[in-house]
Amino acid sequence: MAQTQTTTLSQANCRKVFVQRDFSEGGGVRFGTRFPAELEGKIDRPLFDYTINTLNSLYAEAEKGSCSTYCEGCMACLTAYIIYFCAETHYEKCLKKVSRFVHEQNEQVWTKRGLLLTDPTERGLRVVEISLLTEAGPGKGEQLQSA
Repeated sequence: MAQTQTTTLSQANCRKVFVQRDFSEGGGVRFGTRFPAELEGKIDRPLFDYTINTLNSLYAEAEKGSCSTYCEGCMACLTAYIIYFCAETHYEKCLKKVSRFVHEQNEQVWTKRGLLLTDPTERGLRVVEISLLTEAGPGKGEQLQSA
């Protein structure tokens, strides 16, 4: 009876895959949907697509202007922006939704496959970082190239 052993590395020492921002539709927060080759065999493409598309739709919701966001801005001006000490903005509420979604996805999908999704706000909304917890990262002097 052969037994396979899986070693889990700390997030800092493991290999990482980055999904870059997609600026083809303007400057709004949107991430590319191209499936990274490094994830082949580690996660199903539909699960990856669901995660990225949901992140993209949550960020689109955050950036959408509405009567509510307009009134929020007017109230901020009228109160000399003191209202922001008392109330969260629409954008902040949406960022919390993103954080909850990333946390839920990690618990339900990603960590079960030896992967960890990092909240894009922790990376300045530049990339979606996916850590491969079962693979060691590059050693000193080496760099991992990913498109």
